[in-house]
Amino acid sequence: MAGRSAAGRPGPGRPRRQSGAGAASRARTSKPAPSAKKPAPPRSQQQPAPQSALPPGPFRLGAIEGATPGKWIDVWKTRYSGVPLELVPLGMDDQRAAVASASVDAALVRLPIDRAGLHAITLYDEVPVVVCGADSHLTAADELTLADLAGEVVITPAHPPLTVDVPGAVAPRFAPPATVEEAVATAATGVGVVIVPMSLARLHHRKDAAHRPLTDGPLSTVALVWPGDGPTPPLVDAFIGIVRGRTANSSR
Repeated sequence: MAGRSAAGRPGPGRPRRQSGAGAASRARTSKPAPSAKKPAPPRSQQQPAPQSALPPGPFRLGAIEGATPGKWIDVWKTRYSGVPLELVPLGMDDQRAAVASASVDAALVRLPIDRAGLHAITLYDEVPVVVCGADSHLTAADELTLADLAGEVVITPAHPPLTVDVPGAVAPRFAPPATVEEAVATAATGVGVVIVPMSLARLHHRKDAAHRPLTDGPLSTVALVWPGDGPTPPLVDAFIGIVRGRTANSSR
């Protein structure tokens, strides 16, 4: 018939269809529109550095012998570089008095301690060890128990960091050493043993002394304490935030 094109060809007024392969090719080459990036919050909405709200200091931190505040002090120096921190060494005989008399703003102390009028946060426990002469028969074992110390002379310093009852122990026939360091030196001569927290055995390590863990001895707990008669001072609160792991911009 005259109105139809030959052999199925489209007539002059009919558009030519694209093949499936061509359409798919164009679909593959098309690129999605890039997603818009979220703008950064304006500076007025960002939390200011906490250092600007702190007193000028210094922050006086007392620390009992063997305490390890180094990592917290490093954070303080980075976070509050304009506020000096003074580390004040404390002894077992004056650790509470230093806080109660405000000689320090806060202190790392060994428990137990009279907590009346104080706030306290327990930080960590230390393993007890037995310090003896380097050639003592006790060094044959990797660790010791209280039963292993029966018959041994147990030396106790004048202000002991640990109070340990050792069944069957022999009392020394000499006066208590004035310090832990002197007690370790005495034990190194072979006349007896002394039981101290691990940190003190390492602090006063000597070539002629050795130490072994006391598996059933009491732990030594280190705590952060500060006066409890009123609101917590800003510098103390800032240090509490560090030991508790708060970030520079986190709230309490």
